Amino acid sequence: MQNGPIRLLGTGPRAAARQAGVLLTVAGLLALLGILNDPGHSDRLLLVALCDAALALITLLVPWERLHPNSPAVAGIGAFGVLGLSTWSFGGIATGTGPFLVLLYAWAALHFPRWILGAYAVPATVAYLVPLIITGQSPIVLGSAFILLPAALAIAFLIEAHARHLRDDRRRLARIEQWRTAMINTLAHDVRAPLSTVRVVLEELRETATGQQARMLDAGLRQTARIARLADGLLDVHRIDSSGELKLDRAHHPAHALVKDALSYVRDDADVRAEVDLDLRIFVDKQRFEQILLNLITNALRYGKAPVIVRVVRDGAFDRLEVRDHGPGIPETLRPRLFGQFAAEGAQGVGLGLWIVRQFAAAHGGQASAEARDPGVAMVVTFPVV
Repeated sequence: MQNGPIRLLGTGPRAAARQAGVLLTVAGLLALLGILNDPGHSDRLLLVALCDAALALITLLVPWERLHPNSPAVAGIGAFGVLGLSTWSFGGIATGTGPFLVLLYAWAALHFPRWILGAYAVPATVAYLVPLIITGQSPIVLGSAFILLPAALAIAFLIEAHARHLRDDRRRLARIEQWRTAMINTLAHDVRAPLSTVRVVLEELRETATGQQARMLDAGLRQTARIARLADGLLDVHRIDSSGELKLDRAHHPAHALVKDALSYVRDDADVRAEVDLDLRIFVDKQRFEQILLNLITNALRYGKAPVIVRVVRDGAFDRLEVRDHGPGIPETLRPRLFGQFAAEGAQGVGLGLWIVRQFAAAHGGQASAEARDPGVAMVVTFPVV
């Protein structure tokens, strides 16, 4: 959130200075409005407005990012001074000084450490009490400082503690994200070299193999190809998670052939049946479609019950892939987060399969959903007809 001159949210010196500039600008505008209610002190209020404007301009123009991270805190000292001037301008009425003093403390608590908040106690006390003393306010009014200033400081300490906790959490999550990215890249890239060696060995053996050995080597070659695609899929997960974008290589493919090729990676003893029109052609990325289908089949075999039925039909402007199991269905507690990351994590998996399905479906311009069946559930993915 550090880029862009008009952005107010975020942390760091520039964000702190911009927020201080906005607070001072608002204070200056209120001083100008005060002239309407108290024209007798228009010269003083105009002076307050000019001081607020000058200080706001300084906070916005100084290159704080080149200075110490806590350097914008000096703007707070100037702001306390202007608040004191404002109280004096209104003849010792601290109605506006109190709220802005608390607001300044809250601003400082979001950006600076606790010792700065403690150091602010001196300028804050001076800014609040001196104008009241100069204008001859009663001891009762002066005594309000012993309520307002400790309360403002306590509020600031609470905000600072919470903001510090959030910053620590953000740094921790950033470290986790760095490790996750490094792990994904390592798994996705480093697995390719040994996998290529395995594939070459299997291809060499396949040239002279016959019978059962040939079938076993063919299965091994298919699985090595699948592992390579899974490595690419890991990279896809990282790209989707970081940028939200995924490039597809879409073309028209016969749906029956796509499903048949995907089912060749399913174990032989799995009761998976395909019901696909031989003449139907769908406009998809072949590799992503295969990943979608295998994820849905794996999910159905893991959490559902056989038989698993795969259907691809045309439904108006969409082609509809349906993978249905005959199990107990989806628990009600899982439905709201079914297609989220880690939705079904546990001993049987990490819960990324359906999230990947949803992302691939969205990249195609379709969507993924779950439909109840009696018995079981049907996972449905749609693809636009082109």
